[in-house]
This record gives sequence, structure tokens and C-alpha cells, in this order.
Amino acid sequence: MKSIFTILFFSVLSMGYSQDGEIAVIPEDDSEDPGLKIGDIAPSWALMSGPGKFEFLKTWTEEKGKRLKKPTTQPDRHVVVLSFFATWCKPCMKELPHLETLYQKYSDEKIKFFLIDITEATRTVKGWEDSPKAGPFLDAKGITMPILYDSRGVAKKRYGAKSLPRLYIIDKYRTIQLAKKGFDENEDFEGELSAVIDELLLEK
Repeated sequence: MKSIFTILFFSVLSMGYSQDGEIAVIPEDDSEDPGLKIGDIAPSWALMSGPGKFEFLKTWTEEKGKRLKKPTTQPDRHVVVLSFFATWCKPCMKELPHLETLYQKYSDEKIKFFLIDITEATRTVKGWEDSPKAGPFLDAKGITMPILYDSRGVAKKRYGAKSLPRLYIIDKYRTIQLAKKGFDENEDFEGELSAVIDELLLEK
């Protein structure tokens, strides 16, 4: 009985499904998942947005009592939506159109959407060596959200993105208000995120 259960268990894992939805697991990733949850302070990051250009989380959100990184040129606190993805990640491709819809919906609000690309950080995995580069790949799919490049996997480790997609919504005071693993086509993804975002946008 035990051996049958073990076989079934690992068969389900190999399909890439969990109680959180469909996921793409990064093999041989021995980094420690910090287990970020609602109420935790979001780890800081500085990620490349283009040649010689960097984006900082602290430019948009910071803990209470602390000033933003660029208070003179960018004094307003923003809600931040992060989604870790890679071009080889099939569940990510299902999530992306819904994120793009939300990105367009809230284009006039104080909210920042960022796709954090870990394609380069995982390119050494067998079978993913020829994965397309994120910029041209997403352009072809009509995805216009800003892409940040985590080529060394530093942010991936800090946020525990050992499987994809991994999404976080961070409030104006750098506190995590939603943490999601995987993508479930049977859930109202846009409705769930909109409900959280709408409430957070009311914060002063």
C-alpha cells in the first residue's frame, strides 16, 4: 500500500500540480525557501530593467517611518505587483494575459506591475538551454508590462521562487498582502487580485 501511495504521489508532482494550481518546478534548486507570507516585509531588490538601467523596490514602497529611495523625483508610495516567470514556464504563459489585463486596467493608478524574469538564471538546466529571451518573446505575445531581469537569481532566492509562477502583491508600506504559487485556470484570478489591489489603493 505504501509503495502504491508513493508512486501516485510522485506522479502528481511530476505533472506540476499542487493545491495552489499548476506550477513549473525548477529541478535541482537547493536554495532555501524563506516562506514569505502575508504580513511579512518584502525583501528589497535592485534589478536591471534595460542596458545600464536599474529598478529598485524601495523607489515605490517602503516600511512605515522610512522614506522612499527617491523622495524628490518620486515621492508617492505605490502598490507593487511582482510575478516571477521564465519563458520555459507553461503555467506562466497562462497567467501572463490576465496580468496584462490588470496592468492595463490600473494604468492610471499608483500601482507598479513588474515581471521578474529568471530565464537566464535557469538556462543551465538541461532542456532549457535554448529558451527564448524574455523581451522579444513577450513582445510577440503582446505583453507590455515592465520586465526586470534577475539573471543571477538573487531576487528568486529572496522570494523563494523555487517554482513558477510565483506572485506577490506588496502594499505601500512594503508589506506582503498576497502570495500565490502556481496558476489555477478554475479560479477568478483577475477578480482575486483586483479585490486586493482596490483595497490597497485606498491606503494613504
